[in-house]
Amino acid sequence: MAGTTGGSFRAIAGALSRYYLTLLIAARLGADFPYGTLVINLTGCLGMGFAVTLMAERYPMLPDVKLLLTTGFLGAYTTFSTYGLESVFLFKNATAAIAILYWLGSACLGIGCIQLGTALARLLSR
Repeated sequence: MAGTTGGSFRAIAGALSRYYLTLLIAARLGADFPYGTLVINLTGCLGMGFAVTLMAERYPMLPDVKLLLTTGFLGAYTTFSTYGLESVFLFKNATAAIAILYWLGSACLGIGCIQLGTALARLLSR
């Protein structure tokens, strides 16, 4: 029960972080482009690469912490469904080039952020 409760609290924290950060980014950069979702998903990928690597290489004895961070907080923080919805919206309401840039850019930059998170965790684990 404690693991489920802990995971639930981390998921709530992740969802609330996503919500308020998205509002802040939209207020600063505007809502014409899904900057909020892009930033959320890229920082989530960075955090995922960092957490998974750090937990595997430095703290393998803490699998519950890894699960709480990755599935709990980061799983609720990132949002693939919103990425998909905003991609469709851009295809319908913006130029195809903008939509494709967002769609492919999110995926490519996300993979890059996971690699960067992995490298940072390894650098800090030395």
